[in-house]
Amino acid sequence: MAGKREFDVIVYGASGFTGRLVAEYLAKSYSGKLAWAMAGRDPAKLASVRAEIGAPVDTPLVTADASAPDSLDAMAKRTKVVLTTVGPYQLYGSELVAACARGGTDYVDLCGEPTWMRAMIDAHESEAKASGARIVFSCGFDSIPFDMGVLFLQDAAKRKFGRAFSRVKGRVRKMRGTFSGGTAASLKATLTAAARDPKILDLLKDPFALTPGFAGPKQPSGGKPEFDEDFGSWMAPFVMAAINTRNVLRSNVLMGRPYGADFVYDEMVMTGAGEKGEAIARSMAAAGSGMDGKDAPKPGEGPSREERENGFYDVVFLGVAPDGTRMTVSVKGDRDPGYGSTSKMIAETALCLIDNGRSTPGGVWTPASALGMPLIDRLQKNAGLTFTIEQPAP
Repeated sequence: MAGKREFDVIVYGASGFTGRLVAEYLAKSYSGKLAWAMAGRDPAKLASVRAEIGAPVDTPLVTADASAPDSLDAMAKRTKVVLTTVGPYQLYGSELVAACARGGTDYVDLCGEPTWMRAMIDAHESEAKASGARIVFSCGFDSIPFDMGVLFLQDAAKRKFGRAFSRVKGRVRKMRGTFSGGTAASLKATLTAAARDPKILDLLKDPFALTPGFAGPKQPSGGKPEFDEDFGSWMAPFVMAAINTRNVLRSNVLMGRPYGADFVYDEMVMTGAGEKGEAIARSMAAAGSGMDGKDAPKPGEGPSREERENGFYDVVFLGVAPDGTRMTVSVKGDRDPGYGSTSKMIAETALCLIDNGRSTPGGVWTPASALGMPLIDRLQKNAGLTFTIEQPAP
């Protein structure tokens, strides 16, 4: 990173729903401990949000607009990390990634758009390596609990068995809460782009879309209901699997394939045993993502504080070796996934880059490959996540 920076973190999009939650978290958890600023298009709106969330009145406000690249360059040069919640990223994020890659500025986002991420990897990997910028995508519910959950499992397996698992199943065991309006908008933008360009559709179908130059073994599609004997439960497709699985596969490649060159990973949602479990699984599959209907959340909208605080998630990861050796770990979050937990996760990822990621060189990274076990420690200490070895006992 070139030169001394005025700020540790700038929250870009701080007047939006999720950006506001991130700013509120930093104000309450790191007041007086962090040099940070709030950024967006409208300084008056930023000032209003600053007052509403109880941030110090001297919290700096930075004017920046995705349609004005010069303003993004100026913002990037002032901070160690840009934390952006301004999506869909394929519509509003490309110039900011370019500015950070040019300026040697670290970058974290909430992106769940694999085709855009691949475009950014192709366009800016070399420049980020040269400038020292660490570009880290997918630092919210997609994909931190999953990316870090697999890392946690594999780390425990190596310590107990001396080897990683080449087959891992990620299963959402329980969840209460909503996906964010930004996630819904990103899905819509991706489908619109795919309708215009068949190459985008091909990338969406490729589980190794984020690992240019490497293609591993065939991966399960997870697209249809199925009964899983390992869990004694029916499974339904999981809408976030399309991005999470690709990030996990990319982590394996970026870290030198510690999970193995033949690593296989998939994600689904547990719906229970028997006829009831099957009916729920088939109903969920027929309903689809639920993010493209009239009731889907919109950017700028979100649940109440009570709904966020009453939300939670519980994801289990099962590693299975060819000789029958098994291990199960879980990752649990204490807030709703799309907003309450996501806002804490991305904030802690940004701070982990500053405090614990100094040995990570410039480039385009996943959370697991950039920050490893220190990020798990921070998430458990500060962000309400719990990582647990369930079977066998540690």
